[in-house]
Amino acid sequence: MDGNDLVRSVKAVGSVQGLRAVRSALRRRRADAWGLPARGPERARVPGQVRDAEPRPGGGVVRFARSELEVRVAAGGAVFWGWDGAGPEPSYALAGPAPEPDARAALEPDTDGGWRVVSERVMVAVSRHGAVEVRTPGGVVLRRELPPRWWEPVGGGPARWVQRSEVAADARVFGLGGRADGPRLRDGAYRLWNTDPRGGFAPGDDPLYITMPVQLVVADAGTHLAFYDNTWDGQVLLREGEEGAGSGHDRAGSSELRMEGGPLRCWVVVGTPARVLQGWTALTGAPALPPSWALGPQHARWGFGSEAEVRRVVAGYREHGLPLSALHLDIDHYDAHQVFTVDRERFPDLPRLAKDLAEEGVRLVSIVDPAVKAQRGNAVYESGLAADAFVRDARGDEVRGVVWPGECVYPDFTDPRAREWWGGLYQERLDQGFAGVWHDMNEPTSFAPFGDPTLPRSARHVLEGRGGDHREAHNVYGLTMARAGYEGLRRMRPDDRPFLFSRSGWVGMQRYGGTWSGDVSTGWPGLRASLALVLGLGLCGVPYSGPDVGGFSGTPSPELYLRWLQLAARLPFFRTHSAIWAGRREPWEFGPEVLGHARVALAERERLHPYFMTLAQLARLTGAPYARPVWWGTPGDKALRDCEDTFLLGDALLVAPVFERGTDRRAVRLPRGRWYDTATEEPHEGACQVLVDAPLARIPVLARAGSVIPVRGAQGEVELEVWAPAAGRTGGGLVVRDAGDGWGQPVVERFTTRTAGGRVVVERITDEGATRELGYAVRVRGEGRGVG
Repeated sequence: MDGNDLVRSVKAVGSVQGLRAVRSALRRRRADAWGLPARGPERARVPGQVRDAEPRPGGGVVRFARSELEVRVAAGGAVFWGWDGAGPEPSYALAGPAPEPDARAALEPDTDGGWRVVSERVMVAVSRHGAVEVRTPGGVVLRRELPPRWWEPVGGGPARWVQRSEVAADARVFGLGGRADGPRLRDGAYRLWNTDPRGGFAPGDDPLYITMPVQLVVADAGTHLAFYDNTWDGQVLLREGEEGAGSGHDRAGSSELRMEGGPLRCWVVVGTPARVLQGWTALTGAPALPPSWALGPQHARWGFGSEAEVRRVVAGYREHGLPLSALHLDIDHYDAHQVFTVDRERFPDLPRLAKDLAEEGVRLVSIVDPAVKAQRGNAVYESGLAADAFVRDARGDEVRGVVWPGECVYPDFTDPRAREWWGGLYQERLDQGFAGVWHDMNEPTSFAPFGDPTLPRSARHVLEGRGGDHREAHNVYGLTMARAGYEGLRRMRPDDRPFLFSRSGWVGMQRYGGTWSGDVSTGWPGLRASLALVLGLGLCGVPYSGPDVGGFSGTPSPELYLRWLQLAARLPFFRTHSAIWAGRREPWEFGPEVLGHARVALAERERLHPYFMTLAQLARLTGAPYARPVWWGTPGDKALRDCEDTFLLGDALLVAPVFERGTDRRAVRLPRGRWYDTATEEPHEGACQVLVDAPLARIPVLARAGSVIPVRGAQGEVELEVWAPAAGRTGGGLVVRDAGDGWGQPVVERFTTRTAGGRVVVERITDEGATRELGYAVRVRGEGRGVG
């Protein structure tokens, strides 16, 4: 949700809240004027000419006339470099200590006075002027970093810097966090500053709630991920390259990163897309595994208003034969919007409500905002004062902003003591019967009629004991809040997997949970942006995400609502959500035709639950996102690299959403191999573009020939759905069953398929070899004649 609608409705000063927002904005400006000295004159600096080099484990240090560069290849093949003493630690992105260096990689002289580090998977070359090239072992350049440039205040202070890079002419760039444009990022400027857009957003709006200095680059020469480990405000200018059509006059693609301060350091991971994400996950941490129930359909609304309305909605799902796994309560269930409270008039017995719903298989999930009402007598505020947990300004006074409860203070989640205090507060949510939490307004946001709706940049933060200000802490505020909540829930219920997702975050947020789209605009462009966000975040290492079905703040037409729901039913996090003024979003509110088609989509989501559980487990084990671009397995296919309106759900399914009003057929570009329309079982041969039916009743979903998909049977048991392989070809799939919502070790089962004598043969691969003892019932679909 967002304060802009409130501010605009009262024209900034038309209410007490609006006046508070104006005063807060003025205080923020005064605080920055006092706490951030003017930069004054600056001097520019470049590395200069190389002087010498010092070998170290995994690489070494190359010294220039005015700078020095450390280059290191880690044991897993990731490359690190940092300028002017910037090492890999401390870092909010890394899951733990930096990986050990590759003992086999060594620094050695290169041509023309430069140096290079050679390893098994990658070669790094440093020119005599400070350019850095990342090459394949065969010498093909994947990325070229030009010599950087710094602007240092003469009177002291953080240096601004710019780093220009070049990639192949045919390269396509993805990532940079959650972007409404994409997933392919075209020419333009992209800001690195987590921002509440203060209203619904659509393609073209930037920045949004989650920005990350992460670029995943796909080209014929190979795939690589580049991460500039710096949390400060910055901007990325991208320009795609241009191929010379055989003339030899290719124009390289380029990236220009401008940062307002902080270290200049970078990690690069190279390989296939799967290997890159696996290496990236090894660096930044395995994604948190959601509880099994969190992979089912969920429902939210800002404005349920009362326990009676909650019960009415849940009863409606049951009466209409619709599955529902969770219901989310927004800030309207709080007492005067104050976090960790309950409005006893509208929700007189929340624990009883939670218990009753749990007996029907529905969990309650609670919103948690970071802002704490600054009022004596408020128990959370009083305990935070005692813990010295709130952000202060350069003079030592509390930093205050205006959010839903009124004038508020903000916990400093970069302080380990504040995180421990805050995490302990979640016991109140558990005592109320909530099974999970969602973090909102944690960019952090402060209502403002003008300017940046956040805290003063001069606000002081602990930053794990290093000390610093909000310029460095802002982008990791949501990340550290998620850590506080996750660790608190782990302490209180160590046997259960926490369910937590956050509107804002940064690199590594997947360690604590997932995210959602935020206030995506209601409309067909917002529907398209929903997919762009999920795919882009998945390529940045955050696999569990999804949109607000129907958009947050508008009223969708029945057709738009249904198309949104059909898409979201195939995305990792499946939730409807809307603002109080946008109307109800229950499927039966859109008429009997939409209800019937929605019932089919929801039932299919439930049938595919074992497949989603498998994808969740594999994401934790390998870093592979559930929802993947169609080029995932064939990054060399240039046509697929430009395809943004379809996606792969795991390896087995290709989903083709409908993004235009009145569509009943659509073109789908297929990767190579045979694909079956799951509705008609009609086969199609890729790689090519085909035209498939897309009636209002469904969106096209195609299954890869030979795939093995775990599904839920009629009695709730797991079955194997096998799509017949083409003659002479093989296939297979993985099944990872969930032993519950705890921490049991997953067991990965591997299955292969082939044809023999006109029949499909399915085998399970064990340590002893292949066996026909599968342990599951099998249903063959496609052109098969049963199981051999």
